Amino acid sequence: MSSSSRAAFLAAAGLAIVTVTATGCAQKTDAGAAGAIRVTASDSDCKVSKTEFPAGKISVEVENKGSKVTELYVLFPDDRIAAERENIGPGTKATITAEVKAGEYEFACKPGMKGDGIRTKVKATGEGARKRSPELDAAVAAYRSYAQGQADETLPKVKVFTDAVRAGDITAAKAAFAPSRTGWERTEPIAESFGDIDPLTDTREDGLEPGQKWTGWHRLEKALWADKKIGDEEKALATQLDKDLTDWQKRVGQAEITPTSMANGAKELLDEVATGKVTGEEDRYSHTDLDDFKANVEGAQKAYELLKPTAAKNDAALVTELDKQFAALDALLEKYRSAPGATAFVTYDKVGAADRKQFSDAVNALAEPLSKLAAAVAK
Repeated sequence: MSSSSRAAFLAAAGLAIVTVTATGCAQKTDAGAAGAIRVTASDSDCKVSKTEFPAGKISVEVENKGSKVTELYVLFPDDRIAAERENIGPGTKATITAEVKAGEYEFACKPGMKGDGIRTKVKATGEGARKRSPELDAAVAAYRSYAQGQADETLPKVKVFTDAVRAGDITAAKAAFAPSRTGWERTEPIAESFGDIDPLTDTREDGLEPGQKWTGWHRLEKALWADKKIGDEEKALATQLDKDLTDWQKRVGQAEITPTSMANGAKELLDEVATGKVTGEEDRYSHTDLDDFKANVEGAQKAYELLKPTAAKNDAALVTELDKQFAALDALLEKYRSAPGATAFVTYDKVGAADRKQFSDAVNALAEPLSKLAAAVAK
């Protein structure tokens, strides 16, 4: 993903976001939910209606009145990302549900999804959220274990990839590229919550910030598929990738995870699919997008399944719809295995426009109810 997308698994906070058109829900949104924090973004401003609010469950209503696509970040004082929402288009609004602990934060709007953003200091006060149920505590613990397991399993697969690069074996490196990314893609929002790791490991060339050196998977992907050569620089980058991902593995246990952050992380994974995989931008040289696509969906489904018992009590209709849409998307993906029983998928350059549209429709059909999961578990 792009560096501008390094975001949010929502360490202490969680976001449930529904983006709507400005005209479609203008009256309702303008009226605002009771106690909601309103953020009005433009190309040069980021107005926040209140800079101090009670900790716990909050509602943030964002409106983009600018001409550029923007993002909203909720940042800890050390710039770790507590929560974020990408791709808020001009003239659109987003309604956000979040859980925040008492403390200092900054809201940052990023017109054009670049740079440090236009920032406002805010403060959450009081004792915070109500005590969580044992059922949700168990879900958080299980998800933390899952995320750590994915990181632990990823490092050996990455080493197969980086060893091949260091050996100058292009064929072996190509074969190891997609498998090395699976665990990362399944839990990407947690990795992104640390802020500094994702730009080092998973940035595409067009996502580079001014002055940023291009490192990580996609830099090596370009060397293997487009440049078709491995030199000393690429071998050094392979070693750097090992180092950066080892750092990630060690820090996964430190991630702050809540039920709503799990739910919104699942939605973020679907957004990843919609903005990077369906378009073919993520793995533009290798065309292994469907492998990442599948991993994103698996990660989203894992979070959902852990939260499902609580969601079923609070919104049974939502669970029915999510079960239906996850099954439909899984069935569609299975049609594109590279061979019967294979773990890999066909390369995305072989997927035609009509089929890509079918993928897009299926992702959108799942993303819409998934955006309601955080609110369902927060009831």
